[in-house]
Amino acid sequence: MCRGSLLLRVHAALLLLAALPALIAGQPWQICGDNGNYTANSTYQANLKQLAAALHKNVSSGTGRLFASGAVGAVPDAVYALALCRGDINATACADCVGTIFQDAQQLCPYRKEVSIVYDSCYLRFSNLDFLSSADNSGVVDLYNTGTVSGDVGRYDRAVTGLLNATARYAAGNTNASSRLFATGVMVGFDAQFPKIYAMAQCSPDLSPAQCGLCLGAMVARWWQTFEPNTQGARSVGARCNMRVELYSFYNVPSMLQLQAEAVSPSPSPAPAPAGKPPAVPGTTGGKRRNGADKVLAIVMPIVAAILAVTVIGFCFWRRRRPEKAPPPGPLRSASRSEDFESIESLFLDLSTLRIATDNFSENNKLGEGGFGVVYKGSLPHGEEIAVKRLSQSSVQGMGELKNELVLVAKLQHKNLVRLVGVCLEEHERMLVYEYMPNRSLDTILFDAEKSSLLDWGRRLKIINGVARGMQYLHEDSQLKIVHRDLKASNVLLDSDYNPKISDFGLARLFGGDQTQDVTNRVVGTYGYMAPEYAMRGHYSVKSDVFSFGVLVLEIVTGRRNSGSYYSEQSGDLLSIIWEHWTMGTIMEMVDRSMGERAAGGEIARCIHVGLLCVQENPASRPAMSAVNVMLSSGTVSLKAPSRPAFYIRKGGGDDGGGTGSYSGSFVGTLPSSGRSAPMSPNEVSITELEPR
Repeated sequence: MCRGSLLLRVHAALLLLAALPALIAGQPWQICGDNGNYTANSTYQANLKQLAAALHKNVSSGTGRLFASGAVGAVPDAVYALALCRGDINATACADCVGTIFQDAQQLCPYRKEVSIVYDSCYLRFSNLDFLSSADNSGVVDLYNTGTVSGDVGRYDRAVTGLLNATARYAAGNTNASSRLFATGVMVGFDAQFPKIYAMAQCSPDLSPAQCGLCLGAMVARWWQTFEPNTQGARSVGARCNMRVELYSFYNVPSMLQLQAEAVSPSPSPAPAPAGKPPAVPGTTGGKRRNGADKVLAIVMPIVAAILAVTVIGFCFWRRRRPEKAPPPGPLRSASRSEDFESIESLFLDLSTLRIATDNFSENNKLGEGGFGVVYKGSLPHGEEIAVKRLSQSSVQGMGELKNELVLVAKLQHKNLVRLVGVCLEEHERMLVYEYMPNRSLDTILFDAEKSSLLDWGRRLKIINGVARGMQYLHEDSQLKIVHRDLKASNVLLDSDYNPKISDFGLARLFGGDQTQDVTNRVVGTYGYMAPEYAMRGHYSVKSDVFSFGVLVLEIVTGRRNSGSYYSEQSGDLLSIIWEHWTMGTIMEMVDRSMGERAAGGEIARCIHVGLLCVQENPASRPAMSAVNVMLSSGTVSLKAPSRPAFYIRKGGGDDGGGTGSYSGSFVGTLPSSGRSAPMSPNEVSITELEPR
């Protein structure tokens, strides 16, 4: 088998070498996705053509800030696209680049539904998947130069890393209208042969400064994992941010910041560099074609072919003697501890900054209080409003849970997840800082007799759809597979336009690879939202989150809390009542009347139907969140009949202090061998089990 593989590999290498002269010409560089193909004259192609025209018009109008994004069509023919031009070119050049890049994308990746393509001046990504709702830097194209730096490579690495970090920080703070989230930087005095190192960093202008900083920080962290340590020049270009380093000036504007290279003894002189810009090859940042390139190739090609052949033969012998190793779990590896801390390092805030922001944690700035501590409203020096979650010294939310929430939220970027602004761990203080949500949490409005009328049907449907998209991102679309384990109305925050943001990831769990479920002997979560297999046996999965989502949907439609338990014969919980009305055909009697008379009956009935599908007793019968989103967004998709839900029957004894149907406490319980849980705590805080992950 190795002999046949060898012939195939050598043949492919020779084909690559034969194509090298054309590739040396440079751009564009593309990645053709594997999300499927469309056909000629199809609806998808028509939508793509319409979107290409719209993006070209937007970037050429001068109002798009060298950036445009949009979506056309409905699933399964929906097309999402984003175009971003370099911050140092004008609108006319940007429009020309975007117009050309759309045409080239369809020629280089014919009929592919997903394409990422890079020109020297612009980047384009389009897909049949909604990547626009996320701040993830998807569709990354990594490019590098063939030239290398000799001598003190460690010093070179430190210089490049320092310049990239400084340029990234400058870009994230550069919010001027003319150059939003874009920066250029230069380091002087590095070496006699290469006296200057140049860098550029940029984010799409729809990101916040904090999101931009996270995106660029992650790119710096992976820089030397992607490129060789002595690479002369390289760039990474993604849908949300991009960076580039060269040993020559490649941008068209003055450098915005200047750094001095570290004062160390001179490195050995590197090999003489060719005059002008370095050449570009597959995976290269660009540059002019050398004179006499054909002669060089005539000499190099046979040598490279011979080296490739020897390398492949050696690889075959090595592979035959090498013991097999188990493959890594899943297509993406989980973040290591060092990566965890790298991702949050830029988020640390000084205690003095938060004291000033909250007026020394004034009572007038208090937003709420719970078993974990107090939440304060504040304002950072640049004007951003924040919510500071200050854990009390006696809080049961320990450092393990705080780190869990910190690391996960720092890595997860989606418009329907609450955005983490920073963290403070000084003088025994433990504080998480989030974006401020003016309309607080959903439960404070939904279950309030006077405020619930603020949530008309349009707003409630927006909340349902937003939470569904956020949960799909957690389960299926992010690089991490996350089970939230505590989705409830009080963990859905609302911004000024009533857009929902899922919050509180202290109990969340990360699944790796093909993992679909896990089991624990300590059950945590919130009364009324927990799936039966989790509450009774400690089994949790994405389907237990789907159950919680179903309960939330039914609460939003009815305006009533679910207040069930598992250990009683008494009926009266929300799921029981809704099921009775569903079977009798009187389900509209359950709808919250505070929404007014304009509520769309068909949409409401469909949401109730979807909610009932999500709360079925068998986890396998519950739909995935991607299927839920399709059912919610399309009125033509037929829904199967729901089975009887897993009833939450609340125990009658014991007053919760709030009357029937008003309790939504959280609990932690240990499951002994009998399978029954320990007594539940009437506490609104969600408590984690302090055990190794």
